[in-house]
Formats: sequence, structure tokens, C-alpha cells
Amino acid sequence: MSLKVRKRDRLLSGPKAILLMAAVLIACTLLSFLFGRYPVPFKELCGILWNKFLSIFGAGIEPFWDSSMEIAVWNVRLPRVLMSVLVGCCLAAAGATYQGVFQNPMAAPDVLGASAGAGFGAALAIYVGLSSMYITFAAFGMSLLTVVLVFWVSKHAKGERVLGLVLAGIMISSLFQAGTSFIKLAADPTNKLPEITYWLMGSLSGMAWEDLGFVIWPMLIGLVPLFCLRWRLNVLSMGDDEARAMGVDAGRLRIWLIIAATLVTAASVSVSGMIGWVGLVIPHMVRRICGSDYRWLMPCCMLGGGTFLLIVDNISRNISTSGIPIGILTAFVGAPFFLLLITGRGERL
Repeated sequence: MSLKVRKRDRLLSGPKAILLMAAVLIACTLLSFLFGRYPVPFKELCGILWNKFLSIFGAGIEPFWDSSMEIAVWNVRLPRVLMSVLVGCCLAAAGATYQGVFQNPMAAPDVLGASAGAGFGAALAIYVGLSSMYITFAAFGMSLLTVVLVFWVSKHAKGERVLGLVLAGIMISSLFQAGTSFIKLAADPTNKLPEITYWLMGSLSGMAWEDLGFVIWPMLIGLVPLFCLRWRLNVLSMGDDEARAMGVDAGRLRIWLIIAATLVTAASVSVSGMIGWVGLVIPHMVRRICGSDYRWLMPCCMLGGGTFLLIVDNISRNISTSGIPIGILTAFVGAPFFLLLITGRGERL
């Protein structure tokens, strides 16, 4: 499947697509507060959110809601909703970046082994009995360490640099996946193994403000360059020679984009677990809406990824009392889409 989408094949122009996707995201965000095992009417929801906003300026309104509603909205649902949007935004932006940098429609956020490294770090932390916060730290640190190792291996590899980077990512990912499997084999099957398995399937349950505070900064540090340099991804698609003719150092730009995309991937996976398909599916879906111009594609991917994962998380936490891991639900969407891509029918999407 080609990364290019002709103008006549797209549904909306770039600005219209951004406005539509922003409106859909805002609507889904508000609706997300209304769903759950503890009902919160829309009037009370608006009152709680407005009161929290006024409290920033030292003002407020007389509460007409139960304190339990405020706890459910502010301490339980709001951190999870924000985390869903941020993780979806990061994974979709990273996927679009990797597909543009490597000029490969099958590229995904875990192409350099960030997800495999995070999974190994989390499994190891769970195995030794660390708390949830240290599990997040271990996953994030090991994810970054994995990518550093991939860069080191690719630097010493012969042949074309980008191809060496991808092959090194595949090799290092396999090693860390094997390490995770060994930890699962050695883990206590009564408590450690189920916890490791559940983390690897991906979930946003139990999100708190502390988790959001930990990942928000690396996410922003990675997302801001991706957004500001999005037009240069169009230059990369022309080839290195054309990029140099336009005064762009393609090699250096490619490295910086990979670093930024890897940082947001590591931050996302460290807090949410292994959530696949978002970075592969969303960029292709968005291309059918707004085209392949990264000036519009990148912000649309960010908005679309946040909306998609928010909807999936709402389904996850409402379809059963225990909650279905998000990775399972995203696979139900991603796997059929992947089949369309490899059979050549993706151009019709």
C-alpha cells in the first residue's frame, strides 16, 4: 500500500479534517465521564468540572452533587480519560512518523524495539516484587535502553543505515521478547505470572494523577518536535538528494524524528502496557480523510489516535466488571485492517 493519497481521494481538506476530529474528540471526552458503573448525570458533571476550574482562581459554586460523584469524576475517570487520549495521541503520532521516516506503510511504534524493552523491564520489575510506580519507571528506562542498544548495533552494521536500524530493531526485540518469556516461565504462576500477563496485554485501569505526572513531560518533549517538524517529513518523502537540495540534512532530521517518536512510544508503553495496532491503523485511516500531507496528517493522527483509544477504553471498562485489556480490543480492529493491507485492498479504504 502506498503512503501517497491523491487529493481527489481524500474526504476533507486539512483544516476541515482537524476541526472535525477535534470536535469528535471533545464530544467523546465529555461522554466518557458519563459512562461507568457509578452513574454521574450530565448536569452534575458540568458542575463538578466548572467548580474545579473556578477553584484555580480561588472561586467556586455551591455543590449540588454528592462527594462520591466528585471523587469518581476527578480522581478516577479524569486521569484515565486524559491518559487514554495522550497514549492514543502518542502512539498514532509515532506510527505516522515511522511510516514517513522509513517510507514503509507497515512501520509501527515498536519497530525499534521500544515496546519489547518496556515489556521486559515491566516483567522484571513485577517478578522482583516492585510497586506499580517502579514498574512504570523500569518499563520506561528499559524501553529507552533498548533503543540506545539498537542504535549502537546499527552503527556497527554494514550496509545502508536505515535498513541496518530496522534489522537491529528486529533482532534486539527478539532478544528482549525471549527474556520476557523466560521471566514468565520462572514467575510464580499463582500471582506473578497473571500480573505480568495482564500488563503485557495493555490496560489503563487504575490510572492516577501520579502516573499522568510521570509521563506527561516525556510525551510533550517528544510530541512538540514531531508537530513542529511535521512539514519536513514531506521533504524526507522526496528522497535524501532532494532534501539536501532544499537545504535539509536528511540523515540528521531522520535521527531526531526517530528519537522523538521513540520517546513518546516509551512513555506510552511504560504506563499503559503493550497496546498494539494504534500506530499502524490510525495513520492509514487518517490518510483517507485528509491526505498524506504531514502538515495536516500529523495533527489529525494525534486527534484521531486519542479519540480511537478513548473509545476503545470506554468499551473496555464498560463491557465487563473486570475490564477487558485494551490490547485485545485494538487487535480486533488492527488484525482485519492488516489483512486488507497485505492483500492489496488497502487502497480502497
